[in-house]
Amino acid sequence: MSDTPAPEFSRPVRVDQLARHAKPVTITAEPAECEALARRFNLSALDRLEADYALSEENGAIYARGRVRADLAQPCVATGAAVPERIDTDFVLHFVAAEEEAVEGDELELDAEDCDTILYDGQLLDIGEAVAETLALSMEPYPRAPDADKVLREAGVLTEEQASPFAALLSLKDKK
Repeated sequence: MSDTPAPEFSRPVRVDQLARHAKPVTITAEPAECEALARRFNLSALDRLEADYALSEENGAIYARGRVRADLAQPCVATGAAVPERIDTDFVLHFVAAEEEAVEGDELELDAEDCDTILYDGQLLDIGEAVAETLALSMEPYPRAPDADKVLREAGVLTEEQASPFAALLSLKDKK
């Protein structure tokens, strides 16, 4: 038995049923799944998560092409205040069976397409978890509230310009 917790937004697809997912399919996270994903990704809120996707098999590889949409809020990196964000982005994911992956010690060369490669057990892939990971990668990495600069200034935090070594030299010049 695996120690890995079950994904919060699991939508498993058996490889032998790929044809059922060749035409666009829509998946939507239930409120409890949104709450669990919000905890996992340290979000203030995840009000909506849905995706449209279609699966295809090309040259022995499985691809998921679609669009993920979400309404969420993340804590501001400076103030902690909730910063609303809307995600609406296309994705292309390449699923690779784990046994096909290179053995440890082999050298791998990665290109841009390899960044969206997801390993699966060869029989079952989890499109819900793939969508959740796509969401996480699509979010603003450093969300800032509109008043973040003001709050930081009031707290005495210096801007980059004020903290630079040249700022100290400029202040000496002004004293002449």
